[in-house]
Amino acid sequence: MTRKAAILLPILVVGVFLDQLTKLLVVRHLPLGGQVPVIQGFFNLVHVRNRGAAFGLLANLSVQFAWLFFILTTLLVLGVVGYLWWRLPDSDRLAALGYSLIMAGALGNLIDRVRLWEVIDFLDFYLGRHHWPAFNVADSLVCLGAGVLIWLILTEEKRKDASHPL
Repeated sequence: MTRKAAILLPILVVGVFLDQLTKLLVVRHLPLGGQVPVIQGFFNLVHVRNRGAAFGLLANLSVQFAWLFFILTTLLVLGVVGYLWWRLPDSDRLAALGYSLIMAGALGNLIDRVRLWEVIDFLDFYLGRHHWPAFNVADSLVCLGAGVLIWLILTEEKRKDASHPL
């Protein structure tokens, strides 16, 4: 097994498992629209559904169009990210980590969209009356993966700048 695959496979399995398990627990233990304060004034567990994209974007589209649009978009993203992962040198473990996290998160939310026609969100962070849109483990994995890739790009740019002084 390649180093890249040794990174991808456990992240896919564990990431999708944790995403689906946490969503199952929310569905079983928290009614739709319910909330449980965890850290007063900062964090609640909630049970909301999202037919749109990240942060509820495009949630006003027709249900059938939104479902098809988001499934096809997710499949396209998985294909592009999978291709970029496949093209990586085996030694590029950090980039493999970033791409693997993105694929795990995309797959977790894709499962919801195929099964439920929407995504289950349950992590609600806020300060006072200002709430960040609710999200889930899959969303967190995508953001972590993107963060890893952004960090790699920025550190590579700094390294290139340092090696080419004006």
